[in-house]
Amino acid sequence: MQKTFQDIKDNIAKVIIGKDETITLILSGLLAGGHILLDDVPGTGKTMLSKALAKSIDAEFSRIQFTPDLLPSDVTGLNYFHQKENDFVFKQGPVFANVLLADEINRATPRTQSALLECMEEKQVTVDGETRPLSLPFFVIATQNPVETTGTFPLPEAQLDRFLMKLSMGEPTKEEELAILNRYMNDTPIATLESVASREDILNCQADLKNVYVHPVLLDYMVDICQTTRKTERIASGVSARGSLALLHAAVAYAYVAGRMYVVPEDIKAVAVPVLAHRLIMDRAANTRNAASEMITGILESITVPTEEWSR
Repeated sequence: MQKTFQDIKDNIAKVIIGKDETITLILSGLLAGGHILLDDVPGTGKTMLSKALAKSIDAEFSRIQFTPDLLPSDVTGLNYFHQKENDFVFKQGPVFANVLLADEINRATPRTQSALLECMEEKQVTVDGETRPLSLPFFVIATQNPVETTGTFPLPEAQLDRFLMKLSMGEPTKEEELAILNRYMNDTPIATLESVASREDILNCQADLKNVYVHPVLLDYMVDICQTTRKTERIASGVSARGSLALLHAAVAYAYVAGRMYVVPEDIKAVAVPVLAHRLIMDRAANTRNAASEMITGILESITVPTEEWSR
């Protein structure tokens, strides 16, 4: 089943050039049952990547453009009176999909942002007292522009904590940008992209995660990392227990996507910054944009990496 993810990576690479590690992390997020926040300027391929992922796993894709006037019912759906049936009927919102792109999520009001909380955590929607399950897998890729802050509403801590990872696509190198121009000069690869897996394949792989072995020493290593964030100067509030669980789940999924049924320290180090940095609350002295990421990197360097035989 692990070959499924290599096939998906290769398929997405037909559309997205030079972002192998980002794609690996996003697939790890999907496998772990989490959600991704992409913090990037426009034009870096966030929408294209989301569509390519949905097509690759034959999933239903939906996109919400978040704006200040967007209402919670525009996300979840609402009950309306159907005159012919003489009764109230539920109209599903765009959240009823497998891969949901929440574009520029920080442009919506906190009330609308919070409409996604139940969807992301419980995989369900409650409208007028009635709860409806979402189809699985359910995966949210939210985007926000880190540069433009006018007319935005910063995500509250409770909302940020629902995202398993915060990633950045980053700018392409000159070689990658040339490859993009050549590939898209006379073609649109996304239009002809075929699926290489099914939603059932993803669900089966998610179930198979319980067979990935995590050595007790690595559990201790992860706890040391998270505990250190609570005792370090310049960090006003460190990683919670939920963050520790997120680190574990992400590392297990990363190992699985890499083709292993056991976790190694490199898996933990690969996911630590994307999983933990956005969960830190820095003090006012740490006012640079990358302060939290740099802090996690420093913590990783300060803790001795254990050495063992990591397989069973």
